[in-house]
Amino acid sequence: MVTVSVTDLGKQRGSNLALATWVSAINFWAWNMIGPLSTTYAGDLSLSSAETSMLVATPILVGSLGRIAVGALTDRFGGRAMFIAISVASILPVLAVGAAGAAESYPLLLVFGFFLGIAGTIFAVGIPFANNWYEPSRRGFATGVFGAGMVGTALSAFFTPRFVNWFGVFATHAIVAVALAITAVVCVLVMRNSPEFHPNTDPVVPKLKAALKLRVTWEMSFLYAVVFGGFVAFSNYLPTYIKTIYGFSAVDAGARTAAFALAAVIARPIGGALADRISPKYVVLVSFAGTAVMAFIAVFQPPPDVWSATDFILLAIFLGIGTGGVFAWVARRAPARSVGSVTGVVAAAGGLGGYFPPLVMGATYDPVGNDYTVGLLLLVATAIVALIYTATKLHAREPVPAEVR
Repeated sequence: MVTVSVTDLGKQRGSNLALATWVSAINFWAWNMIGPLSTTYAGDLSLSSAETSMLVATPILVGSLGRIAVGALTDRFGGRAMFIAISVASILPVLAVGAAGAAESYPLLLVFGFFLGIAGTIFAVGIPFANNWYEPSRRGFATGVFGAGMVGTALSAFFTPRFVNWFGVFATHAIVAVALAITAVVCVLVMRNSPEFHPNTDPVVPKLKAALKLRVTWEMSFLYAVVFGGFVAFSNYLPTYIKTIYGFSAVDAGARTAAFALAAVIARPIGGALADRISPKYVVLVSFAGTAVMAFIAVFQPPPDVWSATDFILLAIFLGIGTGGVFAWVARRAPARSVGSVTGVVAAAGGLGGYFPPLVMGATYDPVGNDYTVGLLLLVATAIVALIYTATKLHAREPVPAEVR
């Protein structure tokens, strides 16, 4: 019988969590290849605000809905196999989007952007993978660290426009495709599933139906749709917003979007760690309150750079804390054998929460006043509704969940 020392187990936990976070980051970069270039495409292809919003939102939709199936498949095949599969499957869409961008074809960008959404399903793999490696008392920390893979959106926002200036559109996408391939190879060689992982071979459809019958699934889906949806929406649409409102170039808008994404990434593990020490409910309440206040301030278009940057970075921090808090809550409440299925549904809801805001922002933009007042006020209202629901309907302490039968 082979025994593993506490020290060895700790090293394996740390290395596998770090690698999983990197896999998430590079796939998030791939998923967000269109957003940082949206202003460039809008100018080169003479796109309307609505057309630009559709271009940005399409990968978000597929990446969101795909998480439902990917979460259930992770329960069956384990995180290692799914990390490898998604990284490999994302290579061709990245190259195809690069080719469409180089050809300046809006229809092809939409079609290939649809398949680019595959990369966005990666999140539904990492949460059950991290949960299996860590005991319940540290799962908020573990899921928060994995969630920091959202830094891929910051990397994309900062580097993608610069790479395009240096190397060209297709070459930039080829670089990311190579990074995905290398990441998949490293996973094959290094990554391992936790000894605590036991495949759930139950049929996928009944598992999903069982997850959908759980109240926790719907409650956490609503909360995550607000916090993660807000993060995804702003990470993808902020370049367009900044260029439209403040007149910055694509590169400068990308740098400011990268700062927004990085702030949310840093805040996420903090939110998860706080939720390990106090009830996740209070972490989530602070998140919604701060989100509502910062979004309301944005309505008045604080002047660049210090005031507007402070407002959006604080907004990112509150959203990031909320994402960490919500998934710490999921880890506490979801039945152990159904974490992947519940995670897939909740993660899909979060992605869907990020699908609609860019469309709403594009549809409600006022070209006369040059403002997004209606869209921002809708975010304020949504955060307040979520705050009231969390405060009045959800409990600070939950009983140990029963297994799904």
